[in-house]
Amino acid sequence: MSEKIATRDAYGNVLAELGASHANLYVLDADLSCSTKTNVFAKKFPDRFFNLGVAEQNLIGWAAGLAVAGKIPFASTFAVFATTRAFDQVRNSIAFPNLNVKIAASHAGLSVGPDGASHQALEDIALMRIMPNFTVVVPADGPQAAEATRCVFEHQGPVYLRLGRPKVESINAQEPFVLGKAQTLRAGEDITIIACGTMVREALLAGEQLQKAGVSVRIVNMHTIKPLDQAAILAAARETGAIVTAEEHTIIGGLGSAVAEVLAESRQAIPFKRVGVADQFGESGEPDELFDKYGISAKHLVSTVKTLVKQK
Repeated sequence: MSEKIATRDAYGNVLAELGASHANLYVLDADLSCSTKTNVFAKKFPDRFFNLGVAEQNLIGWAAGLAVAGKIPFASTFAVFATTRAFDQVRNSIAFPNLNVKIAASHAGLSVGPDGASHQALEDIALMRIMPNFTVVVPADGPQAAEATRCVFEHQGPVYLRLGRPKVESINAQEPFVLGKAQTLRAGEDITIIACGTMVREALLAGEQLQKAGVSVRIVNMHTIKPLDQAAILAAARETGAIVTAEEHTIIGGLGSAVAEVLAESRQAIPFKRVGVADQFGESGEPDELFDKYGISAKHLVSTVKTLVKQK
């Protein structure tokens, strides 16, 4: 088993790595640097780190100002605060003027665990993908979060980078990380699971169980939600004839909705199902317990896949 690394840890380490060779990189936080791991950068480059306190709207305003001044700012806080509390500033101060700001938000999804509904961002992907000019990235593991951070730094334009709290096992992706291009992690002919973030590992576990049951499952890591790799979706529809999406997010407006839009507009009439959190808030609990209760664990994916294969 590979070493488990939290995506937020990988992000913090790469920020410090980039800071050593890029004097125009600035990092901002909203009094959560120990949790978002921007404290690694802060210790090495205190003159380019700013803790703006519990004032997320101000955090985004500062990031916009730095971008206008020619700097490359990374603004970090919890996902629920970056996207809901500061939505107006994100829209009008970053998206509208198309500024080169990177919002790297941690503690997304149910896997925040005991912190409960107030801290479990389940709608952040939906909010950010509707925003013009934004790129939305959801890495699946630590190594991919590191690659994504480097790519996001080089990318010109606003980015939302979604990071998680828990340590996660590496998915060992063989294909390189490229913004906007999905990775095929497992070949399959009967059905495709398109997943992002922590749900990629759940999809791989489900794929192993389904193989034993005689079901050949293609696993696709859709790490970039916007721009979406439509070619990978259409190929999966054409070649496997059924698709399940999997996300640690509400099924409304996130990865599942994005894939559904592509299928509908291309007139791909295939069995299709979104696996994610239904139209509800989360609650306090351990991540594994919550994944099971809210129907997004590997065993639920297995059940969903078996049902859809029968509908082909």
